[in-house]
Amino acid sequence: MDYYNLLNVKKSATAEEIKKSYRSLAMKHHPDRGGDPNTFKSINEAYDILGSAVKRAAYDNPSNNHQFNSQNFTHPYSPFEQAFNQHGFGHGFAQRTVRNKDVVMIVTLELRDTLTGKSLIMQYRLAGGELETVTVDVPAGAKNGDTIRYQSLGDNGHPDYPRGNLHIKVRVNNELGWERDADHLITKKQVNVFDLMLGGVILVSTLEDKKLEIKIPIGTKPGQIFSVTGHGIPNINTGKRGNLYVEINAEIPKITNEQLIDEIILLRNKINKQ
Repeated sequence: MDYYNLLNVKKSATAEEIKKSYRSLAMKHHPDRGGDPNTFKSINEAYDILGSAVKRAAYDNPSNNHQFNSQNFTHPYSPFEQAFNQHGFGHGFAQRTVRNKDVVMIVTLELRDTLTGKSLIMQYRLAGGELETVTVDVPAGAKNGDTIRYQSLGDNGHPDYPRGNLHIKVRVNNELGWERDADHLITKKQVNVFDLMLGGVILVSTLEDKKLEIKIPIGTKPGQIFSVTGHGIPNINTGKRGNLYVEINAEIPKITNEQLIDEIILLRNKINKQ
């Protein structure tokens, strides 16, 4: 593709001449003014190359193209396009900053890690081949599927542009006996059927290994859910913790003592007569 021809300038054109011609063509062909999107895209591509002294030199001297690797940075929208957007046009376009490529990595956490956050040591290769080692803090409250950005920890393959960003994609393992619902935690507790009938206090162990006392009223039915405020997962934005929900289910004891069986039968008969 002949970028000079696209911008209607000679190969000897100055940077100012290239910029001036580009502005005129971009205004004429901008899609928000009825221009052809493909033509506008080609004009931007041409200016992206010819508007940069480094990229123009690489374009003019193909034998030295090793100095310029388009895969080592993210392509920006042009300065004109950014100005165009800032003045109320170009609603279909977003402003972007020239920088090197971003690095994307996946980390796996346990559910209990989301209660406090976790520091991780990450290692990855940069475009130049060097091994990068960084420590990142995954905040408390991170959810499965979240992507967290760490600025300026990405690639640095092109020295004339800022470093890219590091993106950490979070995967959270399920914890046996626990579920997460937004910032809330849900668990189940098996209790003796007599605890449901007569009431009492039970202990529930949290993911943080704390012991919580939950009062069971007389006549509690199996499947009833009790809420404990502030023992869920911290909200990643506010830090406020959700609730812990405990579902109570009955555990039927195995009774082998015949005398005790007779006493229970008598009690059952009395209850049925009420």
